[in-house]
Amino acid sequence: MEVPTPPPGTGGPADPAGATAPVLDPLAHVRSEADPATDVYLTGTVFLDIIFTGLDSAPVRGTESWARGMGSSPGGIANMATALARLGLRTSLAAAFGDDKYGEYCWEALEQGEGIDLTPSRVVPGWHSPVTVSMAYEGERTMVSHGHEAPPPEEPAPECPPPARACVALLEPGRPQEWIERAARRGSRVFADVGWDESGRWDPADLAVLERCEAFLPNAEEAMRYTRTDCPRAAARALADKVPLAVVTMGERGAYAVDGRTGETAEVPAITVEALDPTGAGDVFVAGFVTGTLAGWPLADRLAFAGLTAALSVQEFGGSLSAPGWVEIAAWWQHVRSFDDQSPATLRRYAFLDGVLPAAARPWPLRRALPTLGFRRA
Repeated sequence: MEVPTPPPGTGGPADPAGATAPVLDPLAHVRSEADPATDVYLTGTVFLDIIFTGLDSAPVRGTESWARGMGSSPGGIANMATALARLGLRTSLAAAFGDDKYGEYCWEALEQGEGIDLTPSRVVPGWHSPVTVSMAYEGERTMVSHGHEAPPPEEPAPECPPPARACVALLEPGRPQEWIERAARRGSRVFADVGWDESGRWDPADLAVLERCEAFLPNAEEAMRYTRTDCPRAAARALADKVPLAVVTMGERGAYAVDGRTGETAEVPAITVEALDPTGAGDVFVAGFVTGTLAGWPLADRLAFAGLTAALSVQEFGGSLSAPGWVEIAAWWQHVRSFDDQSPATLRRYAFLDGVLPAAARPWPLRRALPTLGFRRA
């Protein structure tokens, strides 16, 4: 596969005319010439996601189900990388891409469409892209995935991780990740997430690397299983003994955080929206929280912003391409101040956006998940 050349400039996707789209730089006030070129580094597996929405119920064995909606988009670690890039952070991703049409599409969508630096990534000849089929119904999703582990690179990989303000790490039980230690030693702030422990052990020893991390952001079920507690808030307090900042997401109940260094706690309720597809909402939440942390916002504001970006994402389908940009965030804030569909408490909670959002920005269409791949452009 021919590797596309990166778009000019940094900080946002290209619009249809080829110019760099206007994106707020949330870190403009803290940048200096000594800063690394990368704001956030990630590594992981990129999937080609095929999403079915509008199912009335779960598929039943022996029957055929028809979905009212369908979309395709890069998935896996691409969800978080896209969300970070759309919030204006200079994002670098290390991943393997197949040299099939799926891999070509994912590479182009991330590099040319979203402005993500894929210098640490590689194209693997003869390796097919991992695929996930996601079915959304009743506010939940069921996924079926297929893929093989990418073969090791034949040539030395670029420096990984590169110097970066922050790194996002997905912890995998029983699988050490030495790069986290290297990143922390170089001064990167490491934000850790975790997946479901298929072994069922939920061994707290698997979280030993948290001592090298800035924050840990599990969901409520994961947090309670690792801490042997029956309450998300108690789980967060227990995790704060292992990591400076513990953030537990609670779905429709919002999120709760404990700063183990200062003892500060914060809880923010979720925003009620009409959900179409929850795929990638957790990744978008992490991206929003990382953005607010690097920008130096108060803890409660970071939680609120992360929850807002996640809520806006579930109104579109496709994990990565559902992530909101600043124009959509500004449009939401303008809407809730103009209509009575949100409580006065919500208006007070998000008043900090007045000091963050740009005064004016040229609207531009974000890429969204499409039913198929390979449409020819006029």
